[in-house]
Amino acid sequence: MIFVGGSSAAGGDLYAVPAGGGPVIPITFTAVGEMRPALAPDGGAVAFLRAGSLRDPTPVSVWVMNLLSGRERRIELPRDAGRPDRVGWARDGSSLVVEAHGGLYRAPAPPADRPAHLVPEAERTAAESALAVLLGDPVFARVVRCAEPADLCVQGDTGKPGLLEQAARGAARWGPDSVLLLLDDGLVVRPLGPGRARRLDWADVPPSPRDPTAFGGPTGPR
Repeated sequence: MIFVGGSSAAGGDLYAVPAGGGPVIPITFTAVGEMRPALAPDGGAVAFLRAGSLRDPTPVSVWVMNLLSGRERRIELPRDAGRPDRVGWARDGSSLVVEAHGGLYRAPAPPADRPAHLVPEAERTAAESALAVLLGDPVFARVVRCAEPADLCVQGDTGKPGLLEQAARGAARWGPDSVLLLLDDGLVVRPLGPGRARRLDWADVPPSPRDPTAFGGPTGPR
């Protein structure tokens, strides 16, 4: 699992923790803030947003880090794209989807180095799914903010959203049958069907952990 930690006004650093719990490991050390990470489907890379300065927490650029080498690459957006807000991966890992003020953009994943392009209207629904926390296999719902912004809800294709968790700072898909929640008292993996929730123990946790993204292999958390 990778998440953002740190109380800096400009975001924070990225940290990793094993899927079974354990010590938290920092993976970025920049003077500016990183935020809103998204793990690649194969677990080998993480995409994230980066702020432009120490004092301004506004994200201005999109980056991908290779988790084996630590090498980073900036994803270039068109000049009229505006500020990036979120980034996600296509299910096959071949491309990235970036939600920016100027629209929705798709860029090939590294090592490909072609420019990002605006997503055509006919492809928007599929592209938007790359930015969502999808539940189930096959997918039957997604995690959304409730009317009370501090709470998380589950939204299916029809009907009203149902409460998932109060006062949660983030959620991530945890395989086909569970969801990871980041709460004030730690990490909780909750099954989507029958079964008991379990807590993950972690150590050396930075201040204000948030924005989790998880992976556990083709048949595990992702």
